[in-house]
Amino acid sequence: GTGRGGRITDTDVRNFLNTGGPAVAAASAPAARAAEVSGIPVITQPDWSQFGDIEAVPMSRINKLSAKHLHKAWLNVPQVTHFDESDITELEAYRQKLKGKAREMGFGLTPLVFMMKAVVAALKEYPKFNSAMDDAGENLIHRKYFNIGIAVDTPDGLMVPVIRDVDHKGIFELARELGEVSKRTREGKLKAADMQGGCFSISSLGGIGGTNFTPIVNAPEVGILGLTRSQQRLMRVDGEIVDRLIQPLAVSYDHRVIDGAYAARFVSHIAFILSDVRNLIL
Repeated sequence: GTGRGGRITDTDVRNFLNTGGPAVAAASAPAARAAEVSGIPVITQPDWSQFGDIEAVPMSRINKLSAKHLHKAWLNVPQVTHFDESDITELEAYRQKLKGKAREMGFGLTPLVFMMKAVVAALKEYPKFNSAMDDAGENLIHRKYFNIGIAVDTPDGLMVPVIRDVDHKGIFELARELGEVSKRTREGKLKAADMQGGCFSISSLGGIGGTNFTPIVNAPEVGILGLTRSQQRLMRVDGEIVDRLIQPLAVSYDHRVIDGAYAARFVSHIAFILSDVRNLIL
C-alpha cells in the first residue's frame, strides 16, 4: 500500500487491477511510496495490451542506471540552457590539414578534440563552471584539474567516460586517447574508475544531426556542453557575402551555482576560442 504506514488505499486497488496484477504492483509500489514522500505525483501505466499486441523488453543495466541518475539530476538541479554559435571555418580548415598526419599516426582527428580544448580554456577563465556545490549547499569546491566527460552512444545505452588532465595534453594525444576510450566504451570494457572524476561533460550529436538541444547537467557537475552538426551558412563579413561554417553551442548549467550573465560569458568564450585555433595559446 502507498497510504500512511503502508496502508492499502482504494487507488492502490484500482492500480492493481489496471496494471497487471501482483507482479506489476510489487514492482511499482516502492516507486509509488518514494514519489509520495517526495511530493511528486505518480504516473501509472494502463494495461497497454487492451489496445493491441505488446512486448515487455527488459532495460539494460546501463539504461536503468542512466535513467535513475538523469532523473535525480533533473529533480535536484535547477537547469538553464544558454545557446550560442561559433564560426569554426578557420578551425575546420586547420583540422583538415592535420587529418592526414593523424591518420598516418593511426587515429582520427575529430572536431570534438578542439571542443575539449576550448572548454578547458573557458573553465580556466570562468572557474565556477569547474566547481561543485558541497552537500550542505554552503561551499563551492573549486577543482584545480580539468577532466572532461565525453558522452558515448553504445548499443547498451549512454555512457560518459572521463578524459583526464585535458589541459596537459596536445591535440594529437587527445585524439588518440579519445579514439581508444570510445572504442573501449562501445565494446563494454570500461571500468567504474573510467567514468569518475569528471569536471564538465560534452554531449555531441554532430555525427547524427539536429540543430540544437538541451543536455541535462551530469550532476554533481554544474555544466555540460551540447553539440549538434555544424552548418554551412552565407554571412556578411566586411561587407561581402561569404560561406562560413557555423557550430551551434548549447550549455546547460546549474542555476544554483551559475547565473545567466556568467553562463553567457562562458559560452561566448568557448565561441571565441573556436573561432580561431590560435586563441588556445592566449
